[in-house]
Amino acid sequence: MTTWHEHAIFWHVYPLGALDAEPVLEEGAPVTHRLPRLVEWLDYAVELGVSGLLLGPVFTSRSHGYDTIDHFEVDPRLGDRADLDALLAAAHDRGLKVVLDGVFNHVGSRHPLFLRALEGGPTAPDAALFRLTWPEGGGEPAHESFEGHEALVALDHDDDGVAELVTEVMEHWLRAGFDGWRLDAAYAVPVPFWQRVLPAVRAAHPEAYLLGEVIHGDYAGFVAGSGVDSVTQYELWKAIWSALNDANLYELDHALTRHGEMLETFAPQTFVGNHDVTRIATRLTDRRHLAHALVVLLTVGGTPSVYYGDEQAFEGVKEERLGGDDAIRPALPERPADLAPYGWDTYHLHQELIALRRRHPWLHRARTAGVTLSNEVLAYEARDGENRLVVALNISDEPAEVPVVGTVVAGQAEVAGGAGTRVPAHGWAVLEP
Repeated sequence: MTTWHEHAIFWHVYPLGALDAEPVLEEGAPVTHRLPRLVEWLDYAVELGVSGLLLGPVFTSRSHGYDTIDHFEVDPRLGDRADLDALLAAAHDRGLKVVLDGVFNHVGSRHPLFLRALEGGPTAPDAALFRLTWPEGGGEPAHESFEGHEALVALDHDDDGVAELVTEVMEHWLRAGFDGWRLDAAYAVPVPFWQRVLPAVRAAHPEAYLLGEVIHGDYAGFVAGSGVDSVTQYELWKAIWSALNDANLYELDHALTRHGEMLETFAPQTFVGNHDVTRIATRLTDRRHLAHALVVLLTVGGTPSVYYGDEQAFEGVKEERLGGDDAIRPALPERPADLAPYGWDTYHLHQELIALRRRHPWLHRARTAGVTLSNEVLAYEARDGENRLVVALNISDEPAEVPVVGTVVAGQAEVAGGAGTRVPAHGWAVLEP
């Protein structure tokens, strides 16, 4: 059965940043209706060529959205339920699917369930939801946290109540019309927990796209064991910018081989930027190679996403400190017409490559095979059955010849004799043999 997400291309938006929300939700703060501003950007997303929104946290939280206080309410800094419903309807009217971001490994330390557990003591029903260590003689317990962040209280995934809560949240919003879930920090949650929760969700919502955030490890094993559709392909992300920066395209070739092995069992979620990493335009030491990164993203198998602003060559460095994500999660202007003029060339490049992918939807499951390889030149074939394209990347200071002849369907190249094609210095091309 073919599902909609087999050919999805996402625009990944972090709403709290994009809509310039306050960094902290103050107690009793009034609702600020910011989500309607995002509706102003939907036509821009459609014109970019994407088919869905990968929406960052929208539920009530204390700060960055991943410290959830209420999974059933919209963060007042973004708006209310009517605003979120209107955004969903506007997206669907334009043919855009909407995938929500769910944090089910932990909750914020101000979550009512956690506060009730602290108040009720070790025998309170809510205490079983968390991994708490109660001191002898009474007093407040110690709690396990997410990666040492005390404000992020780990849930006890062995408890039936946690499985029931997560199932209820996921089904609640899928019933409301949303199209899937990104499962934040899925790697930190025991696989048996997903085995308990996801079958019921799938039975009720077979078309839902379930994406797990997994940074490293056995991606295919996690997909098979947990029941998600896909995981975040950090291996390929790292190899793309690292290989380009180090003039070591052997690294990229190796990563593409591993990527192809994953494609035997699932379609990884691919990206060159997201809300947790330094912007690709900043990460690359030579801006001439930004195009090369995008070409790889949009010509290999998987389900690609474009992080908001990357299509305009936004810059920003991720820093490991309080507020270190601010630069990579900036506010958008009120409307696309207010964007700075210097980013539109990158936007048009995205349009060209996304249009290429849409004309060749088989790329979703395409495998790659090397045609020619050196430190600074890589040509690979993307193939699915009888369908075939050849991608040539040259990051050297001299033109490079690749042993393929065909029609140039994107980029720039010229015939270099009867058996090859010449790609300009620091250039790229996609050929149809």
